[in-house]
Amino acid sequence: MKKRLSFYLVLQISLFSCLQAGAQKKYPEVEILTSGTNTSLRGLSVVNDNVIWVSGSNGTVGRSNNGGKTWKWMTVTGFEKNDFRDIEAFDASTAIIMSISEPAYILKTTDGGSSWKVVYENKNKGMFLDAMEFWNDQMGIVVGDPIDGRFFIAKTSDNGSTWHEEIFNKRPLADSGEGCFASSGTNIRSLNPQEAVFISGGLRSRMYIPSRNKVIDLPFLKGKETAGANSISVFDYFKKNGGRRIVVMGGDFNNDSSVTANCFLSYDGGQTWKQPDVAPHGYRSCVEYLTKKEIIACGLNGVDYTVDNGRNWKWISKESFHVCRISKFGSAVYLAGRNGKIAKLLWEP
Repeated sequence: MKKRLSFYLVLQISLFSCLQAGAQKKYPEVEILTSGTNTSLRGLSVVNDNVIWVSGSNGTVGRSNNGGKTWKWMTVTGFEKNDFRDIEAFDASTAIIMSISEPAYILKTTDGGSSWKVVYENKNKGMFLDAMEFWNDQMGIVVGDPIDGRFFIAKTSDNGSTWHEEIFNKRPLADSGEGCFASSGTNIRSLNPQEAVFISGGLRSRMYIPSRNKVIDLPFLKGKETAGANSISVFDYFKKNGGRRIVVMGGDFNNDSSVTANCFLSYDGGQTWKQPDVAPHGYRSCVEYLTKKEIIACGLNGVDYTVDNGRNWKWISKESFHVCRISKFGSAVYLAGRNGKIAKLLWEP
């Protein structure tokens, strides 16, 4: 009997210690690195823990080679009024920027931003590019709002030096009032090493896998042009069993404090969806998986963080940001937003 009592006593102490450790869990903080530049930053690409690129309005591009301690700011000559909503960087010298609309442009630099070359131009009426994604340093894809009822898609296989438009009748069909939000460059992501997935919003929100001609309805509120899915993040996408974890964020950017239908989670590759027990605390324009269980999301009224794979979200900062991204080859996490504001997440992987 004494041995049994001792066992239960040890078990209770261990359980109490675990609960106490969980209660003392420290969430990461957000450290502001720089602000005051006349640009709204929505493009962010973190190559490694030192090399970071950003892009935004007023033809602005920024680069840091020392983890955000200092920045080189540049205005792309001839594009002083353009809005570069997305950027994909490969090293300290090579990056690609996307200017959204009429005409839509994609530009590339190979000398750290000293000069830029137009690698794609589209003057068609209604052109509006939303986001880019690259599977590797050669293969990439860009998605744009529907033209004549179909989403625009173009691809590159040479590090963004040339782009080839998808044949019109092979582009995904869009519903009336459906489009993509160019809010953070993250409404298209790699699903696996060969496929991409993108999401739509507006009067209807859906998830598209163009290579399979597959369309999945998302349970966001319908019927409002300013609401719906804005950002998607995929974890474990190299698995072949369909068990990919997907989180989709959004809400209504005209009601940035609303928590109604702003986050949905799938643990089976998008076949089924569920809402968090505690949702992010408002509209969120970007979401990023950091680990299997830790995810960060940001929006106009702050930054949320989860340590349990999206079930419960904690409001860790009330600073406004448009985009958050983790390093491709490292663990550093950065955020960017209005007024040239850039921040770093103080976290431990």
